Amino acid sequence: MALVEAFRCHTLHHAIEFTILGQLPLMNPPPAQPSGHPQRWGKRSLILLSIVAVGALLWRQLPGAAYPTDLTRVGAGRATLVLTYDSRYVGGAEVMELMNGIRADYAGRVDFLVASVALPDAQAFAQRHAARDGTVLLFAGDGRRVGVLHLPRNSDELRRALAQAFGP
Repeated sequence: MALVEAFRCHTLHHAIEFTILGQLPLMNPPPAQPSGHPQRWGKRSLILLSIVAVGALLWRQLPGAAYPTDLTRVGAGRATLVLTYDSRYVGGAEVMELMNGIRADYAGRVDFLVASVALPDAQAFAQRHAARDGTVLLFAGDGRRVGVLHLPRNSDELRRALAQAFGP
């Protein structure tokens, strides 16, 4: 009889636990399992947007048009404009934008080059000519330096320097 009473109490105890846990609201319910779609989609969108923003920033830092960097062309028989460019500063990039606007007008008469100070030969070239970011150096066909202009403010100023150095 004692064994039956013990079994009854044990069974009753489990029945009470089941009833209480199964039907009464809990004080601290477990967190709802997210469906995954809204939050995951938002997180992915944010990551994608961040990647696009960084990519756009890096793209903006690239030169607008490809310019040769072969400085051995200076003194090779054609008038040459050399822009000293340092990617750590904005002045050279702004001058490059000015050059983009007038480059076609001088095609066939003036070579447009860029001396990127990230390259060892261009760094030595810039030091030899005391040039810094945004300095425009103008060379005659025989390699004589015929003009220097630092950070021209607009394309007209750049055109005047080219006309003065190489004629209209």
